[in-house]
Amino acid sequence: MAADKVLVTGASGFVGSAVARALIGSGYHVRALLRKTSKRVNLAGLDVEIVEGDMRDAAAVARAIAGTRFLFHVAADYRLWARKREEILVNNREGTRLLMQAALAAGVERVVYTSSVATLACAANGGSADETMRLSESCAIGAYKQSKVAAERVVETLIGRENLPAIIVHPTAPIGPRDQKPTPTGRVIIEAASGRIPGFVDTGLNLVHVDDVASGHLAALRFGKPGDHYILGGQNVLLAEFLGQIAVMCGRRPPKIRLPRRLLYPCAVAAEVMAHVTRREPFLTIDGLRMSKHRMFFSSAKAERDLGYKARPYPEALKEALAWFRDNGQLR
Repeated sequence: MAADKVLVTGASGFVGSAVARALIGSGYHVRALLRKTSKRVNLAGLDVEIVEGDMRDAAAVARAIAGTRFLFHVAADYRLWARKREEILVNNREGTRLLMQAALAAGVERVVYTSSVATLACAANGGSADETMRLSESCAIGAYKQSKVAAERVVETLIGRENLPAIIVHPTAPIGPRDQKPTPTGRVIIEAASGRIPGFVDTGLNLVHVDDVASGHLAALRFGKPGDHYILGGQNVLLAEFLGQIAVMCGRRPPKIRLPRRLLYPCAVAAEVMAHVTRREPFLTIDGLRMSKHRMFFSSAKAERDLGYKARPYPEALKEALAWFRDNGQLR
């Protein structure tokens, strides 16, 4: 497979740039479909062929996918809040549909589709969910989760009806260097490291190094079975522990106050109202609070068994994330 041409969508983003780096390191020729307005800092110094265009533009997608052997569709509209919520649904569902149809038309041999654990239901007892625990769009909380469920169903339909050779991977919450935007988890790191999170709610998440997620994508290309799903995660961590680890690494006192979720809803409403004025995504959202009712714990046992997937301890990823945020002026 070395030197084969691979199209990567979202290659300028957090996970996408990690996938591009992993592919280049393994000898692949990487082509990236990027909008003219996309920041390209994460691709600086990399040998990447760039095709300009939007993934919702059929002509641009056809131009980008021509002559490629494999497709990694990593791009996604990853926002937990938007002034126009339907934009998230259209971007993720219809962009995915167009790309998968283009892959079929171009005869792409294998597709790795980056879904999310947002499409999986959390275990009712606070245990670790696996790939079999599927979430329906009607039960998904918020526009982002609903859009990812809808996009995943598009991929599954094309696998079943038209033999789309796609493997579906589900990253958990990636952290590490090059989180330019930053992601919602990256914002938590910045705010906590800056001493602006005085307390916590009772919830948990699964944290994984972004480069381990990228390695999992390559393993899915090589060893994954088309039509199968694989969770690419790391460690299940309580939010209190996560915030405490950030505080220790930054020389601060860990937050000790457990906040009743019901008292935060008025703050979330106010934050969203203000966001409509400032046009900046709020840190605290109603959907985010609703999601926090569940401990978002997941198991990567299937990927470990079938793909040889491995993930390092999350404090290593956190240390690199903090260093990167400091070096890039997002953290004092």
